[in-house]
Amino acid sequence: MPREHTPRVIGNRVLLTLWLAAAIGVALLPFATLSPNRLVSGQPVMLWQALPGWQLGGLGLIAAGLLLAALARPLPPRAADWLGLALTLPLLGLALFALGDYAQRALAEASPAARVSQGGAFWLLLLAAALIAVDALQRLRLGLLSRALFALLALGLIGACLASDLLAPLSLMREFANQRDIFVAQGLRHLSLVGGALLPALALGLPLGLVATRSRRWRDGLFSVLNVFQTLPSIAVFGLLIAPLAALAHAVPWLGELGVSGIGVAPAIIALVLYSLLPVVRNTYAGLAGVPATTLEAARGMGMTSRQILWRVELPLALPVILSGLRIVTVQAIGLTVVAALIGAGGFGAFIFQGLGQYAIDLVLLGAIPTIVLAVIADFLLQLLVAASRPPGTR
Repeated sequence: MPREHTPRVIGNRVLLTLWLAAAIGVALLPFATLSPNRLVSGQPVMLWQALPGWQLGGLGLIAAGLLLAALARPLPPRAADWLGLALTLPLLGLALFALGDYAQRALAEASPAARVSQGGAFWLLLLAAALIAVDALQRLRLGLLSRALFALLALGLIGACLASDLLAPLSLMREFANQRDIFVAQGLRHLSLVGGALLPALALGLPLGLVATRSRRWRDGLFSVLNVFQTLPSIAVFGLLIAPLAALAHAVPWLGELGVSGIGVAPAIIALVLYSLLPVVRNTYAGLAGVPATTLEAARGMGMTSRQILWRVELPLALPVILSGLRIVTVQAIGLTVVAALIGAGGFGAFIFQGLGQYAIDLVLLGAIPTIVLAVIADFLLQLLVAASRPPGTR
């Protein structure tokens, strides 16, 4: 007898997994913490203790909608994906509003030193919203403009919450208010360190990738050397650069006047460039080596010179792979720049290590959150750039 076909119940396993993880996290983790001051550990506040009835009801409706989108029926697959994507913005907005609203109510009659901080359930809700949106965007296969528009809507929602007084009572926002000028300065320093590393890495890596494409002998030795740099721990590289750069600045006084020393910006940029070279060189080589031989033969048959073939044929076809390498390097440099604060280079890492030294978690978050946001934004923008560089039929 033929086996009876069992109707499929789950339509989106990824969404259902994220839904279950968020539900378990909300049940077990605190939504916020209330502490008497900046340094004392806070009292955990669960979600149902922090939110009034209407907010719990709204969260329940969003959860029911997401569960419906994860099932195989009654919605068609594409409609379920649209529903999941549409519900991520209300989930994000409600989580932010609920946290700010609880902070205002909890601190209304508390002492001025009392603090309200984010709990694990709050971060889990934000992470679930982000991952659900990413999964839905991939399933819907929306174009560049649609994906960029959704990202702008999400950033606009977060920006509106930050610009208003809704989140002002939070301990993290109070820490930001106290460190506003320093935060801006360290943010600019972080960006300058990343930019100061990427430009030399591209200036060196692109020609080296071309050399690796043209010469096998140079390719093997070059990749061997760059692999060694990639395997060294970042803190060790920063430490190894202190003594030679300090000696160089002492031996050549005008370098010291330019700011070259054993600590600070110079060793940070040198280390970041060393770490950035391998992805740039490897992706440049992979992109150029991936150009079909028939395309090159056709270009030669049209009478193009080697230089014309490089600029008009090879580089345009290799550009998506090269930009993918730039994407990897940019995200990597944003993260590694945090460690550079240990040698006095500054950046968002200064807040992280200062907060660790003072056991002030909000000060740590003041450096960690913008670093993560900066990496995510850079990754998203470069993804769009990579997609735009591909031929129309392959996007």
